[in-house]
Amino acid sequence: MIASGLRPHYSLEEMLGQRLLVVANLKPRNLVGFKSFGMVLCASTENNVEFIEPPPDAVVGEPVKFEGLPDPIPVSSAQVDKKKVFVKAMDGMRTNASCLATWEDHVFMTSAGPCRSKSLASAPMR
Repeated sequence: MIASGLRPHYSLEEMLGQRLLVVANLKPRNLVGFKSFGMVLCASTENNVEFIEPPPDAVVGEPVKFEGLPDPIPVSSAQVDKKKVFVKAMDGMRTNASCLATWEDHVFMTSAGPCRSKSLASAPMR
């Protein structure tokens, strides 16, 4: 289960069946009465929040890679927490002018192509 804080932005019907990116190697946290085992990745502006979506043909559960970089080396949730890996990486995460999800200008890639926001360009991702 994942607690997301997206209720003000999406109805349950809009979230059911939604293809999205989940950061899954975070340390579980107790949020709103249950343990949350990950984080839904979204682009956001002051007025809008949109899921970062993989392409329709992407394999469910496949790791995301970054265009132009070697494959990421998986780390445990304890390492992510202790070394603040995700917190540090968040500063470089944003959509580009074409709404593609990027980290330090390297596009988030799946085997079926890039991940993207529907319409939020140049927006921070959280």
